[in-house]
Amino acid sequence: MLDYPIKFVPILKEKIWGGNKLREVLHKSSQERKLGESWEISGIENDLSVVEKGDLKGRTLEQLLKDHGKELVGEKIYKTFGNKFPLLIKFIDAREALSVQLHPNDRLALERHDSFGKTEMWYILQADEGAEINIGFNRALSKSEYLEYLNSNKLPEILNFEKVKKGDAFFINPGTVHAIGGGVLLAEIQQTSDVTYRLYDWDRIDGSGKGRELHTDLALEAIDFDLKKDFNRSYSKTLNISNNIAGCEYFTTNFLPVNGEINKDYSELDSFVIYMCVSGEAAISVNDNSEAIKMGETLLIPAKNKEVRITSEGAELLEVYIS
Repeated sequence: MLDYPIKFVPILKEKIWGGNKLREVLHKSSQERKLGESWEISGIENDLSVVEKGDLKGRTLEQLLKDHGKELVGEKIYKTFGNKFPLLIKFIDAREALSVQLHPNDRLALERHDSFGKTEMWYILQADEGAEINIGFNRALSKSEYLEYLNSNKLPEILNFEKVKKGDAFFINPGTVHAIGGGVLLAEIQQTSDVTYRLYDWDRIDGSGKGRELHTDLALEAIDFDLKKDFNRSYSKTLNISNNIAGCEYFTTNFLPVNGEINKDYSELDSFVIYMCVSGEAAISVNDNSEAIKMGETLLIPAKNKEVRITSEGAELLEVYIS
């Protein structure tokens, strides 16, 4: 039953900062006015992905793990994570800037929330002219200096901002303050965690005149106050091969541009493979079972399948797995 590329029904989420690009650019079906996120593959409780079609139609990701275990995700991964899928895969559209936030590491997340930490990366699909992201501080800080700026409502003065364009990629370690800026559409690959500490929300209020909850005290122990410039990822774009963007213990992400037909051999890989289409469209074939994928769509290749054929007249894919 795991002999075909699996497509899940997107889980669409309205956000105060969301816009219309998930509908208009990635063709997600929703009537929400402020559509902010499309969860493509999720093992988060109460937000479990459901298979869209084929023999497994209607099954949740958790059910697939219980029924198929290592054949779905790989022997080592199943031994480590059991029936919890280790990654959360999203597309995000920010019409307005997200809050300045950070995520705890594994130790803090386990102690405080019985959760994994959150290491993540962003790949920019589209950005309006002048769009930017916040990632890190613009100088090294002490805890007391940070609090002085925060309590004086001057946090933006010490934040590092980066202009972004299509194809830019960023790796975000736990503890790094960050925010997606307005006008940015991106793909996000992350550990399975929904733990976020919000530091600053641009003085935004809701319809009832209230601001969103901040997590100042929780964040203090989690923040990395050092000045770092290790987040911007340069990578090759050689046609028809996997070009590495980011690799860590939690995931590997490659840029895979395809024109023509290529065959991928995963016989040495003990992991599922995820394809996110960030441009164009392609046909992904496993055991002569083919599934189309176009910009804004995501497929999961179960770990038991070691040979994959990709055919396209011009597509760009993100290839994600755990090595």
